[in-house]
Formats: sequence, C-alpha cells, structure tokens
Amino acid sequence: MNFPLFIARRYIIAKKSHNAINVIAAISILGITGGTIAFILVLSVFNGFDMVVRDLFNSFYADIEIVPNIGKTFVVDSAIIKQIKETGEVYDLGYILEDNALLVYGNKQTIGTVRGVSPNYANITGIDTMMYEGKYILQENNIPFALVGRGIKYYLNIEPDFIENLKLIVPSRFGKISMDPNRSLNSKLIKPSGIFSSQPEIEAKYILVPLSFAQSLFEGNGEISAYEIKLKPGANQSHIQKKIQKIAGEKFQVKNRIQQNELLYKTMKTEKWAIFFILAFILLVASINVIGSLTMLIIEKKNDIQTLRNLGSNLNSIKKTFLYEGLLISFIGAFIGLVLGSIICLIQQKYGLVKLPGDGLFVISSYPVKLLFSDIILVFTTVSIIGFFASWYPIRFITRKYLNTGI
Repeated sequence: MNFPLFIARRYIIAKKSHNAINVIAAISILGITGGTIAFILVLSVFNGFDMVVRDLFNSFYADIEIVPNIGKTFVVDSAIIKQIKETGEVYDLGYILEDNALLVYGNKQTIGTVRGVSPNYANITGIDTMMYEGKYILQENNIPFALVGRGIKYYLNIEPDFIENLKLIVPSRFGKISMDPNRSLNSKLIKPSGIFSSQPEIEAKYILVPLSFAQSLFEGNGEISAYEIKLKPGANQSHIQKKIQKIAGEKFQVKNRIQQNELLYKTMKTEKWAIFFILAFILLVASINVIGSLTMLIIEKKNDIQTLRNLGSNLNSIKKTFLYEGLLISFIGAFIGLVLGSIICLIQQKYGLVKLPGDGLFVISSYPVKLLFSDIILVFTTVSIIGFFASWYPIRFITRKYLNTGI
C-alpha cells in the first residue's frame, strides 16, 4: 500500500472529531465542486448556443458556395455545371443573385439585401424549416413572392395579412444622369408571402425572391452571384471541395459553410476560449481554500510529522502525504462536480426546465445544452492542474518551517 496516500486518505475520512481542519477541508471540496459544476454548465450551454447558431446558419447557407474571385456576378457555365454534377457527390445545385436594395413598405424604408434564388433553393438549404409566419412560397401561378427576414418585418412593420406590396428600389445599371432621379432608378413591387426566422444578422438583412425577379430588378441579363451546392449525405466535404475547386478553376473560389461565415466561427471559438480562461480563473480563486486547508493541516499535524520522521519516514514521503491530501480534495471536488454538472446538463437537455426570457422572441424556448465528453476531460484536467499547484505551494514553502530543512 502507498503509505503517504493511506495517511492522506485517513486525514480526510477519519471518524474522529470534526475540528476546524475537517470543516475547512469540507469547504474546500465544496468550493471545487461548485466551481466544477459552473465550469461544465457554462461550457455546455455555450456548446448548445453554438449548435443552435450553426443549425440556423446551416439552414440558410448551402454546403458549398462557388463565387467569382473578381467582380460580383458572372454568367452560368454549363460545362462547369455538368462536370460538378458528374462528381457523384452532389445532391442538388442552384443559383443565387444578390445585391443591396432600398426596401419600402408603407411609410417606412430600410436598406436590405435582396437574394434571388432558384426554385430548388429549399432542397439546397433548410430555409423552408425556418418559417416564422406565412408560407414558403416564392412563385405561384407565375406571380413572384418574397420571403422577408423577421428583423426586416419588425423594422418595416409588415402586417401579417401581407396586403400591401413591398417596393424594392435599386440604381439602374443603364440609367443616365437626369434631372428626374426616377430615370436613374429601377424599382419593382412584390408581395410578401412569409416571414423566416434565423440569426439576427440574417433575418435583419435578407429578403428572398425568385431568381428571375432579382435578375429583372438588378438588370442582370441572366447573371448570377454564386452557385449553391447541396452535397449527398456522408459526402467527404473537404475532398469534394478540392475537386470542385479544380473544376471551377482560378476564376472562382469554392467555400464551405465555415468559410462562408469565417468571422462568425472564429468569433465563437475565441469566445469559448475566453469563457474557459475566465472560469479557470474563478476555479483558481476557489482553490485558495485548498491552500488554506493544507496550511492549517500542516500546522496542526506538526507533532504527527515529527512522529512519522521518528518512525523512519523520509522527507519526500511526508511531503507526498500532504500533496496527496490536496490532490484528493481536488479530485473529490472535481468528480462530484462533474457528476452533478453532467446530471443537470442531461436533465436540461431532455426536459428544458430553465426557460429563456421573453416567450416567443427566440427560435428556442429554453437554454440549449450540449454536453461533450471532451469538455469533461478538459475540465477534469484543468481542475487537476490547478489542484496540484494549490497543493504544491504550501508543501513547498510551509513545511520548510516544521521540517527544519532547506527544501
């Protein structure tokens, strides 16, 4: 049996008096437990929000987007389309044309991005699953309709009955400078058919219209802004992206979903690390109790230290005893915290007991939670490292006084 570990374990679970040392040790364990619970809960909730954000963006953006390196628009190349479809990993392919426009509804107006989409846009994205109000209709009986982002709806005060038309105004590509400003503008009317809900950055920016309507509005002459590609389930995205890039050539840039929203994903990753270090610092503060607990234990057990030395224990063995004491406090607190934190996460994940404020204002009603095994390992490792240094400090500096040694 490991003698230092045996002594350290007895110091924690001995059936003797509950003096101040035992109370401080219990408080230390509670502090580590509470910090660990908070650690795993906050990381899991952040994972949940990250999952929701990704799902929302994945429902609006295609798996693969092909955009020109130079300029904003281009003409469809049927040869490139044929080669892309022949790769065998493409489920569907469509086109978009987007640009900014002045949106006018009633006596209100704002700048938005008009995205003209091909009829199969719902097959390429999950936009039809994001409907907040109305129906997913882009064209019916050769009549074009618009899907408006919820943020634009609120800003323009678009009524639920969609009686009034939405007016879209853009600069004319072929208009000449004139005393009459209307001659240099191109405008069209379109009736909203529904409201879609997504990320604030999306729903406050976009309205969707049929591609032919957008080409007429922007006087595009059959031009588009990008190819949108939906991959087959199980397709190797990295592999097919490289293959499509080779087909498209240097004139085009092939982007996956992360590259289409690179700033967002980098920001979320940075935020998670920022949260991690903040929580680690809070846990470090909680570990000060371990330092206090071991300090008082060493002071109280100075007679035991001398007894152990008389019985033949060397200095390293005595130091290990108190090191194990601190590590046991950290491990016990971390284990209890991870178990309780995981249980709370699983309950919230299944039942959604903790609701988000503002009923109906969000796409979800309760705090999302996603418990990752990698986070459990990360938290336990972090607590162990902090616990080690919290235990090492008093042993390194305080035992010197009672062992009369230069260690």
